[in-house]
Amino acid sequence: MQKIMLATDFSERSDRALRRAILLARQFGADLAIIHVVDDDQPHRIVKIEHDEAEELLRQTADTLRKVDGVASETRVVLASPFAGIITAVNDAKPDLLVIGPHRRQMLKDVFIGTTAERTIRLIDCPVLMVNAPPTGPYQHVIQTTDLSNLSGEALERFLALGIGQDARQTLLYVFDAPALRLAMSHMLSTDDQKDYITSAEKDASRNLTKFLAAASLGSVTPMVRYNRSTAHHEIQKTAEAERADLVVLSTHGRTGLEKMLIGSVTEHVLRTSSVDILAIPPVTSA
Repeated sequence: MQKIMLATDFSERSDRALRRAILLARQFGADLAIIHVVDDDQPHRIVKIEHDEAEELLRQTADTLRKVDGVASETRVVLASPFAGIITAVNDAKPDLLVIGPHRRQMLKDVFIGTTAERTIRLIDCPVLMVNAPPTGPYQHVIQTTDLSNLSGEALERFLALGIGQDARQTLLYVFDAPALRLAMSHMLSTDDQKDYITSAEKDASRNLTKFLAAASLGSVTPMVRYNRSTAHHEIQKTAEAERADLVVLSTHGRTGLEKMLIGSVTEHVLRTSSVDILAIPPVTSA
């Protein structure tokens, strides 16, 4: 990883993202670019004031990073809507990673889900790291998620190439479904029959995950399957909490199985409610 970009709004939560970006820049010897977007849909006088204030804050931040952290950084103020400004900065700089804090939740909702999702994936072709937890050091336990598709495999290979959490414990999570239990007549199955069905589905899921791992190049990971008892985002978060993970990796190009999980409402819930860091990562090639 050679270049990291941080998008900041100068909030306290955004400072978490800054600290994580500094840790990663030090770890990889990467260049660090810090951007702030000023909404230009305002009177010119207000835009000018906010632009000048942002430039000064960025200058002070860069000075502090150089003197205290020993990290050199370049800074930029972009005049645009928050979404368009980030798009412009990423397209211009082409960073290996975009780091953001858990701020402006409504903006993140607009970026990652709904009608904007495919546009975002097309225009920002780099991984996005949302820093939710205060950074205390390198990641210790990373949970990667998969829907077993080829595109998911490409995304996880890209994650491996980034090198984030390379010394951490790695778990590969596959949340499987038991569709027969969601049918209207499923209540006619006895408790034992339901347990047997879930056990059979879990064995199939484990076999399929093993085949996926054999075909992919993901390094040393521990496979894990979990039955989707409620909602996919709940299973991910519950597993992350139970396993004490500090980073969850989501593919943004799910095409089958967990497409809704990885692009739609589940991604929204994970981004809005997760207490651990989330890395949304596209595959190596676009589909």
